Amino acid sequence: MTMLTVDNVTKEYPTPAEPLSVLRGVSLSLDRGESLAIVGPSGSGKSTLLAILGALDRPTSGQVQLGTVDPFALNDMNLAEFRRDRVGFVFQDHHLLPQLSALENVLVPLLADGKPTSADIERAEMLLGRVGLAERLTHRPAELSGGERQRAAIARALVRSPVLLLADEPTGNLDSATADSIGRLLVELQVEHQSLLVVVTHSEALAETMQQQKRIEDGKLLEN
Repeated sequence: MTMLTVDNVTKEYPTPAEPLSVLRGVSLSLDRGESLAIVGPSGSGKSTLLAILGALDRPTSGQVQLGTVDPFALNDMNLAEFRRDRVGFVFQDHHLLPQLSALENVLVPLLADGKPTSADIERAEMLLGRVGLAERLTHRPAELSGGERQRAAIARALVRSPVLLLADEPTGNLDSATADSIGRLLVELQVEHQSLLVVVTHSEALAETMQQQKRIEDGKLLEN
């Protein structure tokens, strides 16, 4: 079953002269458990496409469907729930809260449901163990290395078992050895959870670990 379908998506921004076209008729599809890397030069529309896939931005035209849901047909409250429950985000900057421990940071996405349950805490601890941070549960971000902070961010993105995992330059701030290990970990966890994974990256090495690779040029999505 095709889980993610993007059909002829465009994105334009108004300017004083004429609309700035960032995405031009982008289409793609992914089945559950599949991964896709999107590469391309800066300013080519990679992050804009990722924001649309995650329902953080609306397309000018075209359709996005995850499972049976068109997120842009939802009202604001249901759209927020869709993002919270079905999409996980990993960014170039980990965006961990500095005053919280690694465990507390991973639990943050669950706070919308109220106080985390013992099962929530157990799952967060399991994920932190899975990313190699079992001995760092009580450490705050300042006490973690760059790679460890990104590992914690991956655990946080997975804590609600999202259908769609989106990563925007997840290894961009890391040295090559740490970037390789983070890339492998991201793919391993995505396969284990049978989620969809879409990664935007400048790294050809990271892109090659994905099942599919595509390139954005002049707002169009091409086979890499």
